[in-house]
Amino acid sequence: MESLARHYLDDALGEFRKLKSFADKAVAQVSDEDWFRQLDSESNSIAIVMKHILGNMRSRWTDFLTTDGEKPDRDRDTEFEVGGADTKERLLERWESGWRLLFDAISPLTAQDLQRTVTIRGEPHTVLQAINRQLTHYAGHVGQIVYLAKHFAGERWKTLSIPRGKSRQFDVTREGKPYRP
Repeated sequence: MESLARHYLDDALGEFRKLKSFADKAVAQVSDEDWFRQLDSESNSIAIVMKHILGNMRSRWTDFLTTDGEKPDRDRDTEFEVGGADTKERLLERWESGWRLLFDAISPLTAQDLQRTVTIRGEPHTVLQAINRQLTHYAGHVGQIVYLAKHFAGERWKTLSIPRGKSRQFDVTREGKPYRP
């Protein structure tokens, strides 16, 4: 059981790292102005999606095991607004800080911690459930970031996985190992 729990925690950390890497590589391909561009008045910009993720990370991963994952000082609604202090540089600093909180919260966890109870908005979750909840939440938003970055980069886009028309080059029977994006 101990080894299965460690495997899960290591795998979850690996998946979070992949999500961060995808987002980082995607946003590196867009201009500063495209960070803040919205497709329409009802959609979010890359900056807004990142601001929401990092607001969520600060709330969820600060004192993860001991306080509710929805911190009383979080103002979620402002995560969907761009303010004067929301520069690309400042958002990237906060982005890195949010990911550090996540990695620092999960890395020391043990098998016994996975069944502990934490709360998010007063609702009890096992640590395992809380990790999965955030993994799926961030995956959806990273997908939005990648989609927007690809749209704005246009022909300059460098793929984050297998390029179109190159699938056969990544065939597991030819390479001898499975492809993992």
